[in-house]
Amino acid sequence: MKGYWGLACVFVGVLLVACNGPVASPTPSPAPVPSATPSGVAAVRAAIQLANQEQQQAFAQDKPTLMRPTATSSYYAQLVALDTQLRSAGVTAIQLRSTTFGQVTVQGSTAQAMTTEAWQATFTGGSTDTATSLNDYALILVGSQWKISSDTQPRTNVPPSSTSPGTSPSVSPTPGSASATVGATSRNWSGYVATGGTFTGVRGTWTVPTVSATGTSVDATWVGIGGATTTDLIQAGTQATIENGVVQYSSWVETLPQASQTVPLSITAGDAITVSITQQSAGVWNVTIQDGTSGGNYAGTINYSSSLSSAEWIEEAPTLGNRVVLLDHFGVVQFTNLSTVENQKAITPAAAGASSVTMINSKGVTLAVPSALGAAGASFSVTRA
Repeated sequence: MKGYWGLACVFVGVLLVACNGPVASPTPSPAPVPSATPSGVAAVRAAIQLANQEQQQAFAQDKPTLMRPTATSSYYAQLVALDTQLRSAGVTAIQLRSTTFGQVTVQGSTAQAMTTEAWQATFTGGSTDTATSLNDYALILVGSQWKISSDTQPRTNVPPSSTSPGTSPSVSPTPGSASATVGATSRNWSGYVATGGTFTGVRGTWTVPTVSATGTSVDATWVGIGGATTTDLIQAGTQATIENGVVQYSSWVETLPQASQTVPLSITAGDAITVSITQQSAGVWNVTIQDGTSGGNYAGTINYSSSLSSAEWIEEAPTLGNRVVLLDHFGVVQFTNLSTVENQKAITPAAAGASSVTMINSKGVTLAVPSALGAAGASFSVTRA
């Protein structure tokens, strides 16, 4: 859902921002108007480009009605509410830096489109940052005009990079050895990633961190399969979301590109959580979330096609799109009892050659740091910098 840097739709995600350097208010160039053949793919793309430019103009002029032409009534209401929240979070300007279109499909009067977008936010005082997001648009044809009815962003859309934010992801573990140093950086991940095999299971235990109930911020802790070097990812975990000084803890599952879904398992700070994701058969996954403190348990079966390309144990500044909010101060999260099933064999992250990932912002400031793997290769901690 385009708009507020994440605190929309069941509080499922936001991306940290803390940078500097004043940027002038954006002056978007004219966008193409949807063509006279509204059923075509080109017209759908043009409608999305126009909508993004309208959003920039509306924010710059504080005139929400500029977003009406390319949005349905319900989506327009969401945009207005989210822009209001953006301003309250200290954002003074937004600017689209780049757009790359993926698959676009048109079926009669409806359409779906995938994009990868980089948006820059300017904050009070002149600090800036840029966030990259996947966007899953749904559109409907109203007369001769395509209008966006929804824009869903996956929680995790900034995979690790071996150099700096925005470069192609590159994680190259050495099988059979543990990484004691930072092997990669990410805008929103910190933890360990194993690649180079076929992964059909992942497991981990952690204690839900206690966060300070001030301001608006978020953190998420999870394990997953895929997503390090691909766009597919099945993941499950816990999250703390702070909005206006109120903390909400939740547990969730997610399969990209769908948005995350909360599950009926109440959790709170200090709970010992164990999450397991296991492929039962081709495309069929069993997900369990166990609360060892309360005795609560969630178990579900999910149909999902995965590349099986990686396994992850991650502390994250979640993303729900191209809007940014603060990573909360979670202190230290300790991961234990970690394992993955690689090439049909249950092994530790160390045996899988997992590489560490450090979270940094666009200016290179460290946000969250993983420790070296423990002596048994099945534990580590992530510390909020």
